[in-house]
Amino acid sequence: MRLSLSTLDRLPRDVRRPAYDLATVSVGVVHLGVGAFHRAHQAVYLDDCLARGATGWAVCGASLRSPDTSDALDPQDGLYALAVRSGAGDDLRVVGSLRRLLVAPREPQALLVAMSDPKVRIVTLTVTEKGYCHDPATGALDERHPDIIADLANPSAPKSAPGYLVEALARRRAAGVAPFTVLCCDNLPANGETVAKVVTRFATLRDPDLGRWVEGEVAFPCTMVDRIVPATTDADRALVAGRLGLEDAWPVMAEPFSQWVIEDRFPTGRPPLEEVGAQLVADVRPYEDMKLRLLNGSHSTLAYLGYLAGKETISDVMAAPAFARLVAALQDSEVTATVPPAPGADLAAYKQALRERFANPALKHRTWQIAMDGSQKLPQRLLAPIRDRLAAGAPLPLLALGVAGWMRYVSGQDEAGKPIDVRDPLAARFAAVAAEAGGDAGRLADGLLAIREVFGTDLPADPRFTGPVRAALASLYRQGAAATVEAAVAQA
Repeated sequence: MRLSLSTLDRLPRDVRRPAYDLATVSVGVVHLGVGAFHRAHQAVYLDDCLARGATGWAVCGASLRSPDTSDALDPQDGLYALAVRSGAGDDLRVVGSLRRLLVAPREPQALLVAMSDPKVRIVTLTVTEKGYCHDPATGALDERHPDIIADLANPSAPKSAPGYLVEALARRRAAGVAPFTVLCCDNLPANGETVAKVVTRFATLRDPDLGRWVEGEVAFPCTMVDRIVPATTDADRALVAGRLGLEDAWPVMAEPFSQWVIEDRFPTGRPPLEEVGAQLVADVRPYEDMKLRLLNGSHSTLAYLGYLAGKETISDVMAAPAFARLVAALQDSEVTATVPPAPGADLAAYKQALRERFANPALKHRTWQIAMDGSQKLPQRLLAPIRDRLAAGAPLPLLALGVAGWMRYVSGQDEAGKPIDVRDPLAARFAAVAAEAGGDAGRLADGLLAIREVFGTDLPADPRFTGPVRAALASLYRQGAAATVEAAVAQA
């Protein structure tokens, strides 16, 4: 028997369920990119808002690519289980805020109608860094991106996130409806400002007058989101079904920790997020830098080097003493100095909590999953603090090791000579560089450093950066990740 509205009353008493009448709520948020992270994060905050009586803030979720989420949850009336996993066990709840599901390629006009509805006052996004069709090194719209070219040629049937946003905003403008607030929940630097830049440029290319209207009238608050959400496995589905006594085709797993910091700028209103644990602030940037550099930068470093060392999950990597010491040294010796203080934040406590979260054995967060799309992530996670270290004249051996780990990973072959399934928008270019390098670390470094979209033009010209990266990459090829990490922490 499947989880659905008709079977909610069959749930065991120890499983929380929506504390409101689902028939009385209405959609006020459209979410683009309705994957596991959204369902374990923003949808949960909004579920709590609905439970507090803010019934106009349910979610219409849309997938811009795959129909998998819709196909799994439509038969369940949008309901799904969230399992919060820790060493103490699994706490389950059923989330009800997702009241409608759409698949953009199947029903683009239905999505545009939903985004144009005057009741919808916020459009949130978790489309990953690559979903914004931008140049991660500069934050500018990639005007050569095939989806952008297609959307400019046929704006009424968009494919990309910028295309959907601008077409829906144009329709609202034409109908005299106030624009929605665009709330990016992805790990982009200054994410609201970056998305504003991308969307405004796309709108300007369509129609300069529309571009001026978007720039002057549409709000793009910055946010910082934080929760570790591993990919759901068949074992997770079996565990959840056993607890629910019902089948759930796509539950989500998450750690206990959750954080959402939001710039409080919503011209047409917002749900009472501050009442359910979100932080509404005037400036998100200090929190964003703290998270991107200390959490995400460490996560990526562990993912690349841990994968190369044969570790399947982040908790497996942290169980190796040298890797645990690497994270502490990276954070304390190199990254912390580049992080501005965030109001109310205790950096020492934050870093200790991060290390404990990474080591959570109940959370099977795969190194391969975190390693995806590195070309989009490296600039803000590792290269931004590297630039700050260079400006301060400070050494950066451990940050350089993280970059070298990425280089070794995207070469497409692990230490045993087996192929690596590299998932990245630039994977074909990486493969070409690796083939040309023929296993030579120096040639591989040269080829990858020449990719301007990742490294810009400044870093490849600075020997204070290229020297440590080349040395670390040579070590990874010569003696492997585990021994290289051992040597690096011995010198830290």
